[in-house]
Parts: sequence; structure tokens; C-alpha cells
Amino acid sequence: MSAFEADDWARSEAMPSEEEIGRVRRLLNRVKADLDDLSEEERAQIEEAVAVVRRGRVVMLGMPRVGQPLPDVRPWRLP
Repeated sequence: MSAFEADDWARSEAMPSEEEIGRVRRLLNRVKADLDDLSEEERAQIEEAVAVVRRGRVVMLGMPRVGQPLPDVRPWRLP
């Protein structure tokens, strides 16, 4: 079997079940319905909070990764 072929169990575990998908859809529908009940001021506050989180996420995702320093394999060079 090649490295690109996955067993049936691996494929089934990688994908969410229909029950999980249904739960997420129901949650999204509840959130959308609750948003409709909010005042304009409350919606504006939520939109502002979402914008702040998204800006922060962009900054974090855009930062380069810094590797860990390698250990010195020459113990006689210790300070």
C-alpha cells in the first residue's frame, strides 16, 4: 500500500460524521436566529469584536516562525 492510500478507518475518522455536521448546522441556525433578535447597537458591537479578532488572527498567521536554537554538541566550549 502506498503512503497516499488510506485505510477505510482513516478516511472515516478524518471526515466528520453526519451527526456532527447536523449539530453544527443546527447551532449555526440558532446563532443566526438569535442575531436577528439583537438591536442595531448590539449587532454593531458584535461586528466590531469580530473585526478585532480577525485582525489579530491575520497578524498571528503572518508572523514568521523562529526555529529553536540547536544544542551545542561541543561541551568543552561552555562559557
